Amino acid sequence: METFNKENLAYEKASKRVKEIKGFYGNLTSYCLVIPFLAVLNLLTSPGQLWFYWPMLGWGIGLAAHGVNTFGIGKDWEEKKIRELMDEDRRNNKTV
Repeated sequence: METFNKENLAYEKASKRVKEIKGFYGNLTSYCLVIPFLAVLNLLTSPGQLWFYWPMLGWGIGLAAHGVNTFGIGKDWEEKKIRELMDEDRRNNKTV
């Protein structure tokens, strides 16, 4: 029964991670399609006044933050540190 719970927990964690990665790539795909469209639209309608870089900049900052949140040091680092502390605690409890 305990093995089933561990497997179920591992599956849920992996499923959540896949959803996070999928969400980032969906955001990236949208960015890569919409920003060129806005650039072309801007250049065709008002080439003397460039405005497309504002949504490009704002969305780009959001996309970068999404990427750091998805692939950055946060989650992996936290998990590694938790495992390290738990292993250290187990070693200390064995010696006592």
